[in-house]
This record gives sequence, structure tokens and C-alpha cells, in this order.
Amino acid sequence: MARIAGVDLPKYKRGIIGLTYIYGIGSSRAKLVLEQANVDPNKKIQDWNDEEIAGIRAAISESFKVEGELRSETQMNIKRLMDIGCYRGIRHRVGLPLRGQRTKNNSRTRKGKRKTVANKKKAVK
Repeated sequence: MARIAGVDLPKYKRGIIGLTYIYGIGSSRAKLVLEQANVDPNKKIQDWNDEEIAGIRAAISESFKVEGELRSETQMNIKRLMDIGCYRGIRHRVGLPLRGQRTKNNSRTRKGKRKTVANKKKAVK
């Protein structure tokens, strides 16, 4: 099993698919990394030798921010938006969608489970 950027890659998958298990690397970046390291994208991860793994590690570390470093940068960007009090920062703080989506019916992922509000009872005369 290959361990790159603190992530254990699944050994029975193709290299281009396995690299996407690393946070910050999608399929296009995986293809680019394998090109730089001169590794066949269709080769299974279990068939990689130590030289190929070292080349992939080097290509990732010199080109991209991945895993913890990328996560912390994203969190710092969100914190900055919240601190300056811009629209996106306020939406983050309140837990609502921030890219213009409607919130009347959907957006349950951001808002969480429904909170039922009971109707007011009419006063009896």
C-alpha cells in the first residue's frame, strides 16, 4: 500500500483513480502528476515501485498544496470572510448557502434538520 501526503492509497485501483483519494487532487491533477513522474496512469497502485512512488511524492509536494495545508488555508479564507463581515462571511456564520441559492424550499444540507414552528392559537372570547 502506497502512502502519499499522509493518505493510504487503495492498492487495487488504477493510479489515476487512487490519487484522487488525496484531498486537493482530482482526476486532472492526478493525470498531470503521473505525467510528471513518468508513471503509466493505468498501472495499479500495488504495481508501483519505490522510485515511482518517490517521483509522485516529489511531483505533488513541489506543485500543489494538499491535505492539511490546503484544509487550513481554506479555513483561514472562510475565517477572513467572517471577520471582515462581508455577505459571504455572514452566510457562513449563520449557516446558510452563500452562492445565491434559494432557501425557501431546499438547502437542507446547510440549514440542517427542519425545525417545526407551531401555529398561534386563536384567543377564545
